[in-house]
Amino acid sequence: MSATTIGAPAEDTPRPTGWRWILAQLLRQRQAQLGGAVLLLILLCAVLAPVIVPFNPLEVDAIHRLQPPSATHWLGTDELGRDLFSRILFGARYFVLICAVSVSISAGSGVVLGLLAGAGAYWTDMLIMRAMDIILAFPFILLILAVVAILGPSLWTAMIAVGIAGIPSYARLVRGQVLAIKHEDYVEAMRAIGAGEKRILFGTVFPNVISPIVVYISYAMPVAVLSASALSFLGLGAQPPLPEWGAMVVGGRAFLRTSWWVVASPGLAIFLAIFSCNLLGNALRDVLDPRSAPR
Repeated sequence: MSATTIGAPAEDTPRPTGWRWILAQLLRQRQAQLGGAVLLLILLCAVLAPVIVPFNPLEVDAIHRLQPPSATHWLGTDELGRDLFSRILFGARYFVLICAVSVSISAGSGVVLGLLAGAGAYWTDMLIMRAMDIILAFPFILLILAVVAILGPSLWTAMIAVGIAGIPSYARLVRGQVLAIKHEDYVEAMRAIGAGEKRILFGTVFPNVISPIVVYISYAMPVAVLSASALSFLGLGAQPPLPEWGAMVVGGRAFLRTSWWVVASPGLAIFLAIFSCNLLGNALRDVLDPRSAPR
């Protein structure tokens, strides 16, 4: 008789771990599939826009201004006769740019400050967090307007302002996670075997902080896009003739009653982009929840 006990469960098939497991779980969720597909489409439009657009998005054609959607102009034309479909496709580039630049400024600075505050000395923690409290004392939109007023209105200024305004949220999130993790048993075990604080921070603590950061980024991107669009709506963000979706809404608002498609097209693009980010964010939150991890 075999040494294996009769009726004992067979050895489980190895399951994917880490990012492979996360990707496998995301692919099983409908909201992740839908949100990821829309975001992937937007990214493809941003990359391939110069190749696939049927018209020059900046070319003025006064004869065909405010034309409704047709076989020639799928989404119609704006007040200057520019093809809206081409401008929407090129606008995807600015959506990706706003997300990348704003979130990079916020996450890059906030994560570093949060790590220093959570793992540093008492005075370091106090100085950093009091500085974050001062920034948070200003209303979000007021702080953005103040930065734009200092630097001047432009798309890059809007992205920098949104990025600066988002730093405290990342810093507080990372600091809280570091404070909760650095006294865990496995961290104390690393100290017991002689590991240095720098190795513990970046080799043990920081990898366990990445998951909530990733989830928070998925929620921060829609806020960044909406804030930049709001600045464009106020005339403080992207300036004409850039085909940025928020600026396109501004240009068409005077024709809302007579030519609804001028506002509806960029407005729908903003809605779909933000909705897909939220869907993907919800899926990431569910997958990266520790209670959902494989046992």
